[in-house]
Amino acid sequence: MGTLHIIHTNDLHSHFENWEAIVAKITAYKKSLPAGDDLLVMDLGDHLDRSHVFTEATAGKGNVELLNEAGYHFVTIGNNEGITLSHEQLETLYSEAQFEVVLSNFFEPDGTRPEWLHPYVIHTTSFGKRIGLFGVTAAYDEYYKQLGWHVTSPLDSVKEIIQVLAPQVDLVLCLAHVGRTMEEEIAEQFPEVDLLFGAHTHHTYSDNYVWGRTHLSAGGKWGMHIGVAVIQFTETAPTITTTLHPVQPSSSDTTNSKLIERGEKLLEVSVFSNDEHLPTAWEVESKLSERLGEALITYTEADCALFPAGLLLTDLYPGEISAKMMHDLLPHPINPCIVTCTGADLIEAYRIAQNDKWPTLEVRGLGFRGKQLGKLIFANFVKTGVGYQVNGEPLETKKNYKLATVDMFTFGYFFPRFKELPKVYFMPETIRDVFIHYSASSNDSKRIK
Repeated sequence: MGTLHIIHTNDLHSHFENWEAIVAKITAYKKSLPAGDDLLVMDLGDHLDRSHVFTEATAGKGNVELLNEAGYHFVTIGNNEGITLSHEQLETLYSEAQFEVVLSNFFEPDGTRPEWLHPYVIHTTSFGKRIGLFGVTAAYDEYYKQLGWHVTSPLDSVKEIIQVLAPQVDLVLCLAHVGRTMEEEIAEQFPEVDLLFGAHTHHTYSDNYVWGRTHLSAGGKWGMHIGVAVIQFTETAPTITTTLHPVQPSSSDTTNSKLIERGEKLLEVSVFSNDEHLPTAWEVESKLSERLGEALITYTEADCALFPAGLLLTDLYPGEISAKMMHDLLPHPINPCIVTCTGADLIEAYRIAQNDKWPTLEVRGLGFRGKQLGKLIFANFVKTGVGYQVNGEPLETKKNYKLATVDMFTFGYFFPRFKELPKVYFMPETIRDVFIHYSASSNDSKRIK
């Protein structure tokens, strides 16, 4: 009665060194498709990552261009599309898309849906079967609110969509950027979902993995795999098979180098002038880390600051500093944050920061795009022979202080207490934006004097 093939990718994170091989696999699959069969190509989000110069320079629109060229049909968004771009950048990200954006739990603050997405789509195959597709993304609503969006519970959204969609279609597909735990929860609570494509936690499933009656498939990270699902429709229930196929980058791949070149050219604009050589140092404090501390405190109007030296990846040389140089220095899609804490909380954070494992700890994820965490550096907070000082004044254990830090320190892994304390995130500003703003403002002050 007909066969539908689906190719899916997820969590590329702008690892374009794999993109040419991915497109080659999609092209080859299309050519080998049996006559009369249908093919759909989908992406499950986090296709873009601002750590790549091409994505940074094009605000993600270059990624959309690549998806168009590869012939994708449907995508949903991940947190990198959702919370590393400004409201305006996301609002216009898909203006030239030749595919549909499918996402059901994403809203304007007033509860309306943006015009650039669909909560669900009903796709009719060439052989007359109706395929219902909907998407959900991780509910980082605290961050989305800062950017002028509202994201609801994926589970609540699935429940609402299933009631509308399931009676109308022959097959229900879920495009989920919510992580493995919630994917399995969706499968358990909503057996109406026939096939779920997963993402976000960079996991994979074994071939033909089934939870309850729902088939689950996910391709890991960085384009290292593509997933293939084959749905054969019969007079009874459809037969579903899912497989993962490894991607081997071509030794002759030129796509990534060309994209890097395009991005670098776009970022060759001066953002400020620098007076002195500021070498980077991951395991000790430096003039460069001192500059970052000053920038964070000035921009956020905090009392003191805490951040890892491993954020700073390159030296800063005298002369005109371009946007490209700053991207090399601070490529992380990390936002500054103010944590309101007591003096006692600051002392506890200082004690945690003295752990010898931090300087050489390799960190992946949490927005960190460096190699090792580096020394945890405090600015305007010091331990003296008789106690502690904040901004030159004796610390009071019960007094509240504003600590400027990076959002990755508020998720609970490094400083569990920070997760519970009141905080304000600065969005869409990244730490790179804050550094540029401070340095450019310092130049202006010197000119005025």
